Amino acid sequence: MPVGKRDRPSSASGRIETNTINMISCSLLSELVRPEEGSPFAPWSLGMSSCPEQPPEWMQRELLKQNPRRHSLHLGEPAHGRTALGHEANPNHTSHNLEIDQKVSLESLQKLKLAFEEYEMDGLRSLDERSFGLILRKCLGLHNTSNSQIQDLFMKIDYMRHGKIAWDEFCTYMQLEYSKREECALRRKQAAFSLPAKVKPFTHGEPVLRIRTVSDGTVVTLREDGSVQYWSPELQLQKSKTSLFHERAATRKPKYATDLIPMTQYNKLIVATGDREIRLYELSTLEAYCQISGLETLPLMLDYCLTGADECSILYGDCQGCVNIILMSSVGETLRLWKNLPKTENVPTITLEHATMSSNVTFIRWKVHQDWVTKVKYFPNFSAVVSSSNDEASSVVIGCVQPSTNVEQKIKEITEGISEGKAKKVQLNWTPQPRPACDQTVFSAYKGVKTYDLCKKHDLLVTGGMDRLVRLWNPCVPGKPTGILKGHAAPIFYLCISSEDGQIFSVSMDTTVKIWDIEDQSCVFNTQPKASLIHGDLSACLYSPCMKTIFIAADHMCLLSLKTRRRIPGHVIASHGEPVMCCGYSEQLRQVVSCSEGSVIKVWDFDTGRQVFEFGEAHGTSAVTCMTFDPQGRRLITGGRDGCLKIWNFNNGQCLKILKREGECQEICDCAYLTIHRNVYVISAGWNRKIDIFPDSPEDPRLLTSPQPAWPDDLRGGHREDILCLAQCPPALLATGSYDGEILVWNGVSGHIQCRLRSLVPANQSPAQGLDPSVLTLIFLGSATSNTEPPCVRGLLSSGTTGYVNCWNVHNGGRLMCCFKASERQVTKLSPAADGTVLFAADRVGYIFVYNVRTLSQDHQPLRENFWRAHTSTITGLQIVGYGQMLLTSSTDCTVRLWSIHGEFIGTFGQADSWNLRITASWGHPTVPHEILVDPLSMPDHPVLRADPGAPRPADPRHVRPGVAPLKQPESQPQPSSLSDKDIEKEMKGLLYQEQHGVRLRHEIFKHSNKSPSSAGQTVYHSLKCFDIVELPEICVKPNPALGGPQPFIASSTEDLETNQTT
Repeated sequence: MPVGKRDRPSSASGRIETNTINMISCSLLSELVRPEEGSPFAPWSLGMSSCPEQPPEWMQRELLKQNPRRHSLHLGEPAHGRTALGHEANPNHTSHNLEIDQKVSLESLQKLKLAFEEYEMDGLRSLDERSFGLILRKCLGLHNTSNSQIQDLFMKIDYMRHGKIAWDEFCTYMQLEYSKREECALRRKQAAFSLPAKVKPFTHGEPVLRIRTVSDGTVVTLREDGSVQYWSPELQLQKSKTSLFHERAATRKPKYATDLIPMTQYNKLIVATGDREIRLYELSTLEAYCQISGLETLPLMLDYCLTGADECSILYGDCQGCVNIILMSSVGETLRLWKNLPKTENVPTITLEHATMSSNVTFIRWKVHQDWVTKVKYFPNFSAVVSSSNDEASSVVIGCVQPSTNVEQKIKEITEGISEGKAKKVQLNWTPQPRPACDQTVFSAYKGVKTYDLCKKHDLLVTGGMDRLVRLWNPCVPGKPTGILKGHAAPIFYLCISSEDGQIFSVSMDTTVKIWDIEDQSCVFNTQPKASLIHGDLSACLYSPCMKTIFIAADHMCLLSLKTRRRIPGHVIASHGEPVMCCGYSEQLRQVVSCSEGSVIKVWDFDTGRQVFEFGEAHGTSAVTCMTFDPQGRRLITGGRDGCLKIWNFNNGQCLKILKREGECQEICDCAYLTIHRNVYVISAGWNRKIDIFPDSPEDPRLLTSPQPAWPDDLRGGHREDILCLAQCPPALLATGSYDGEILVWNGVSGHIQCRLRSLVPANQSPAQGLDPSVLTLIFLGSATSNTEPPCVRGLLSSGTTGYVNCWNVHNGGRLMCCFKASERQVTKLSPAADGTVLFAADRVGYIFVYNVRTLSQDHQPLRENFWRAHTSTITGLQIVGYGQMLLTSSTDCTVRLWSIHGEFIGTFGQADSWNLRITASWGHPTVPHEILVDPLSMPDHPVLRADPGAPRPADPRHVRPGVAPLKQPESQPQPSSLSDKDIEKEMKGLLYQEQHGVRLRHEIFKHSNKSPSSAGQTVYHSLKCFDIVELPEICVKPNPALGGPQPFIASSTEDLETNQTT
């Protein structure tokens, strides 16, 4: 940042700075919030320095309600981020820790430069941590800031662990951080159309006069000759009518339309004509319903609005600058009455004068402009009518529908009515009356206004006209516009405000479409005719907020679709706007880093869950597929689908180095750090089926680095399919897994293949076609008893087919130790505990399983200790963090979450309420995320829920006698194709009740025990004759009546049936 340059309010450093208010509850918290001795969250487990006593849970909740609140908003943070920060897990990691670098203003920056120069004059070109802390406290006034906060900032700048920083390094860090924050803010406001536009040709005829939409998304277009077309949202022509008007004699001038508006609630279409009529048509059939004739002036612009229950208003602007309003009540009944009136030109007609005689119709006419009305619209949020014209003195007028009450005039009318003994009938006054000055607001603009839009949410009026400028007004302050947007080279034809997105859409006569950001008053997207392929004279335009599209009528019917981001439901808390591909934890900085499919990298505070930093386009438009940290946890290495590896200072978004192969690069699937003989290497593998090794040399000044030559064994006998994952174990052991299920274990020193393994299909499965053998994850399992450094390798765990996990012995050529089914679906991530006794496994639908792997062999299968559902989609990241007490997960459902190792939900990174790791009352437990709770796959696995009729149902304990075993469910047996008398007799004997039965069954038996089955003699049922069941052919043959006996349609025996079939 230049020292002499002045900053402006919109810059990153120009903002209001306030200090956090210290409350009594804060001091109480530091004295009272102490974990119990022996607790899994003791100070030694979380890196604390004290061991206080845990307060009661009710006190924790009360203290959380009194969090100190921050009164300033960082640049790039959303407005909803103004929430309570909560108490931090570590007193040294307070909210100020992440804001020291944000408090650097221009004045303090000049002081820091002078302080650095004083040290340079003494021969010190760089400062150590102690000297940096002294000048930072002095220049920024951070007297109450702890040493750990300054230490964290020092580590962020000194990412190479030199122990010293210079003035250039400090300035570079600050400048890049501010620029990345501004880029982040702009990225949230990005908008673009899908180009080129979708174009549909018109049939020959008049130009399109107006475009409207109805509630179901259908687009209605009207031409001047009365031709109407119905289009689908994808511009598929659904229905059309050549003309709404009946043909006239050749000597008469043809009727023409001026405007159209749908009356959706009553299934009507309102059309204004050049014969001073307002016609109503059936919206579904386009048949004429009725019309209002005898208008005083020509209606040019129409609008309609539902104002209440069965009440509406029809507005039209005319050629005399008047705004005409027809207020209707009991609309359905009134329209049915008009339908039965005498017809004119085969349309039921009523004059406006006769219509206003009804108590359900009121006509109001205001003289507003001195020129034609270019647009009129009623805004229910403002309860006002807005009209525009090309008259400069009254370019836009916001006025009321009905005049304000004049008390004196009202009293006079009532008095006259009483004196005459009856109510005075008010005659229709065709002379337009001007509104009182108190009932309207007038805006003046050069050359008048062609189009406008009004937004209640932003309190914004936007106008455009012949002067090619887009003006922004405060609706209550007509004197001067609050902003002017320049950029169009032709008169403005159409304007629309998208209040949801905070954007303005403008279209000019040369078919140029621009998108403006309301907050910044800047153009975020510009579409030229050459790119959109929209040509010809512009005649109509409409923006649909529901479909996020702009319909333009020129030489063709055109559709411009807005590129929309993935919409996340309001009740869902998301960490990213795109699927999260990977995540990791920096223990030294206590920060979580997550990478998304949209190439966005976010940094989170581990202790609170709030976002610290964000930068995008890490790999251009390619997704970030993998990530890892350097051994010190200060640098981030990411791999992407563009085939590149990049090393970052992730706290300011500075790209330190690019690691890339020469020639064509393919997707990188996994990467890791490998240390061999004090030499550090970055290794990666992916779709090129080779292992790339890049030296990590801080002294190398080159930005672009190529890999070392490949290992000979990798060239001769490496993987034959894409490498999907890799794992490394100190000191020099490396394993890679590929798409075809092959696993290779390498010696990192020599580059030789130590053993070659192959994922096997379990014995209870058949190698059916479509079985996925790919290895998605690999981990080395350390020894559970060895205290050596590095730990002894017990085995290599890999994901197998259909939820199986394979454990391999990588010594002595490699062999399979055991294989167990960890999940019903394929396992995507594995993570072992530090002592190697517990294994966490994650699958494709978001479940996490916990297994005890203290003993692994074919005779001792791992025991499942716990499981829960953490996400609703594939889990892409799984890591044990927080000194083995927390579990970090990420998923393609756009979330990054933190759990305890026992499955207790702590929170989702990015949620409104911060958590405190030391206060369990701030955790989300015992609740779970809403989307998990309502997801169908979260239901427990039970035969009744599976609706399996053949599965045994559990016995109801209410119907079982205590001490007596419930009835056993009979095993299902295949049903015979035919039944004989012996089969029926055998089955009847098998249905005899057992001696031990439920209470309810005993009651049913004993109720009929005294009755003899044959007491009533032989019944009709006992005298029925039984026959063997014979399989009939699929195609039934009609029987011949001549071959039958007394009942011709029933064969008396099997032989007769066969004879009929042969016939």
